[in-house]
Amino acid sequence: MNRILCSTGAIITRRNNRDYKLLHSIVPQLHCDALEFMMYESWHECIEPLQAVLCDFDVPVFHMTKQIGEYISQGDIAAATTLFRADCQLAAAIHAKLLVLHLWSGRASDQHIERNIAAYPVLRDVAEEHGLLLTVENVLCNTQDPLTHMRTLAEQYPDIRFTFDTKMAAFHSQMDALYKPENAWLAERIAHFHVNDYAGGHMDWTNFSAKALGRGHVDFARFFAFVRDIGYTGDFTCEGTAVNEDGSIRYDEMNNSLDWIRKEVSR
Repeated sequence: MNRILCSTGAIITRRNNRDYKLLHSIVPQLHCDALEFMMYESWHECIEPLQAVLCDFDVPVFHMTKQIGEYISQGDIAAATTLFRADCQLAAAIHAKLLVLHLWSGRASDQHIERNIAAYPVLRDVAEEHGLLLTVENVLCNTQDPLTHMRTLAEQYPDIRFTFDTKMAAFHSQMDALYKPENAWLAERIAHFHVNDYAGGHMDWTNFSAKALGRGHVDFARFFAFVRDIGYTGDFTCEGTAVNEDGSIRYDEMNNSLDWIRKEVSR
């Protein structure tokens, strides 16, 4: 059964001081079934109180600290693995099941993609030690494109699973690629979807933030028709930031996106 998740990264940001304790007042007002937790590197300094809060919620999906991929891209595999293992420990403690990883990230991004691809099995093994399913997300590239790297990963590691983000795909003009028969290898490996809109052009770095559904140009009618056709039964996460400058939440905007996804997947 498909569940509709809200990313904590959409509701806990710098604008409300990344105060994770706000989840207790925010989450009850959201039309979601559960949460995808977005981990920040700074929160590694307060793991115990953070874990205590998260245990009050259903958190089936854990988004790994983005700096993990950045460290790998920079060539510091030891630092990446240490951070990854700490994330896995927290994810297991809050009973998450699926991990979302930016395998490449930061300014170095995919400039040395061989490092990132070589690091994957090391991280996968750590995730499996903790009973967690590792998925690699089609995140932004500044040298090539996500689909190219995902194809290489699938060829080298046939059992790999992916998280597919509609905004990331639209940024690289790769939404249409998802629907092509020759890319069935991708669809059959998708274990999770991030459903976000995108309002920019091809690799428009000035406009790459995730938007609420309907605030961009992603063809969601086609996307959801495809999802239904392939019989996808996993979860969907909405990530479009809904925090105002003063830290308050745009509940109507977020709930509109969550309700939109629920309506489409229940057809």
